[in-house]
Amino acid sequence: MKARDSGGMSRATLLRRAGLIGVAAAVPAGAAATAAAPPQRERLETFTAAEADVVEAMLERLIPSDASGPGATEARVLRYVDKALDGDLSSSRAAYTAGIADTDAYARSRFGAGFADLTGAQQDTVLSEMEDGTAPGLRAFFELVREHALQGMFGDPVHGGNEDFAGWDLLGFTGVKMVYTEAEQQLDVAVVPAHKSAVDYPLWSGARGAGSGKDHHGHA
Repeated sequence: MKARDSGGMSRATLLRRAGLIGVAAAVPAGAAATAAAPPQRERLETFTAAEADVVEAMLERLIPSDASGPGATEARVLRYVDKALDGDLSSSRAAYTAGIADTDAYARSRFGAGFADLTGAQQDTVLSEMEDGTAPGLRAFFELVREHALQGMFGDPVHGGNEDFAGWDLLGFTGVKMVYTEAEQQLDVAVVPAHKSAVDYPLWSGARGAGSGKDHHGHA
């Protein structure tokens, strides 16, 4: 898979359309990508390697790494989608199978290469045309991937995404805190992030699943 370009389709646009206006306003358009190397991909549970390449490339362009923080790759959004398609999102598996194939076919007809092998600018063009309906039959798939990108980026880490609370840090969400001090309740006070999932507390610890042997990031 090719190296990632900086920028992306615009994290600001994605967040704005998700109703996260305050965050979107703080995201610089076309900001330089962080220098950190992307994390190594884990064992896939649902996707084939070729399918994962396409989906991961889409996710990278939807939520790129930039000066405002880590993106979909660092937050392990692909892992969230891959795991969820074998569970809560299993009804979407067929849509991914068809959508990935159709996205690749459209990319080849448009630029002569599969989606994962296009330049960042070419991928953005394909995604934009999927979104506005120019790419025949692909708007619904674009919306599906975007919805799952948001879930994986900003959902509770127990589900496999939001690695190291990257999405919550971007939003300024502290994580689940059982108590806020009087000082933390004052205006214009920065609250130190708790960086805790709900299942890190005994009250909800059963949500992990008995004997799962995994932490809230989904690691064994």
